[in-house]
Order: sequence, then C-alpha cells, then structure tokens
Amino acid sequence: MGHPLDKPIWSALTTRQAEFAIGALPALRYRPEVEPFIAAADDSRESLAAMRGLMHPGEELILLQASPSPLPDGVELIGERAGVQMLADAAPPMAVPPEVEQLGAADGAEMQALAELTEPGPFRSETHRLGTFWGIRHDGRLVAMAGERMKLPGLTEVSGVCSHPDARGRGYGGLLSRLVMARIVQRGEKPFLHAYADNAAAIGLYERLGFKIRREMRVQVIRLAG
Repeated sequence: MGHPLDKPIWSALTTRQAEFAIGALPALRYRPEVEPFIAAADDSRESLAAMRGLMHPGEELILLQASPSPLPDGVELIGERAGVQMLADAAPPMAVPPEVEQLGAADGAEMQALAELTEPGPFRSETHRLGTFWGIRHDGRLVAMAGERMKLPGLTEVSGVCSHPDARGRGYGGLLSRLVMARIVQRGEKPFLHAYADNAAAIGLYERLGFKIRREMRVQVIRLAG
C-alpha cells in the first residue's frame, strides 16, 4: 500500500471528505458541483469498470495520482500533464490581516468567477464547501483568494490560490497562502498542495513559503466517449 498522498482523491473521499463522494468501493468521485475529480481504488479491471460507471458521456473528469491510471474501456484521454506535490512540515502562527476576510456560501459565485478568470485549478459552484477560504476585496470586488480543498487524515491541501490580473504583484497569493498554512498547522495537520511541474513561478513561491516537493504527480483529463 502506497502513501495516502500518492492517491489524494481516493484518500480524501474514503476518509475526511466521504460526505462529498458519489459511488461505492472500488471507485468514487466528488459530486459534480463540488469538484471534477474521480479515482479508483487500484488498477484492477473491476475498479476501472466501476470508475467508468460513475462517468457521464461528454463529461470531462480529472485523475490526480502518482502513477498514471490505465483507462477503462470506452474512456478517452483528453490531456495529460506532469505535476508536483509539495508538502510543508510547519508554518509560523499568523493573525488574520485586517484586509483579509473569511469567505463563505454568499461569496460562492464571486469565488467561482475569479477562479474561472485566473484558472488556479478546478473550482465549481460548491468547491468552497470543502474547507475555509480567505479573500481580499478592492472596492467591494473580490480580487484574491486562497483556501482548502482535499482533506486526508492529518493533511489538508492548500488550493484555489489566485489573484485578479488587476491585483497581481502585490503579494496577495503569498499572504493568503501563509494564512491558510498557519490555520492548517494550528489544527495539528500538515499542509500540502499541487502545481504543474512546468510552473516555475508557482513552485518558487511555494518553496519560499516552506513547501518542499514530495514527488511528481500525473494529471489526466478523461472523458467517456459517446
């Protein structure tokens, strides 16, 4: 059995985020309004067939794991990229800065719009339910945010880190990421995150925050033909 972080989607949906899961062993996915992530327990024919049974024709879903997954019959690979998984062992305590506010359900539409504009990763209408998100506003408009996504025992993912193009270069991404990290560590957990392997700027920022690359990951976008 590998490390739980080698298959973070599966590990989250079978533990701390089971309430967001659709399906049954040996395959699970997040509810579509939450995230487009799917995973199987292993690469057996039974698991792959169960994963295919959770897919709808034309729907694009994402696999994120250490080793690329073989595809079930009738499922096509739309795209594949190398990613990195980063883990931090600690983070200094941090008070909430005055310009930062906690986001919630009432901010969901704005959060999704900002994520769709800046593309920090998948973000759906109810992604904000996965964990605590923090944001910064200018003149009432949400211009930066960061929060929590996948949760495993003792581990929480930092995700959704993004800034509006008009607000870049002001250090908001680093500020909000540090706050999310501090809150995770305060709970006795370790923060982790994912970035594309060719995104040197993001990886450099996260290394400055105290993250270290744990291992390479594979991101596969798949679709059920038909």
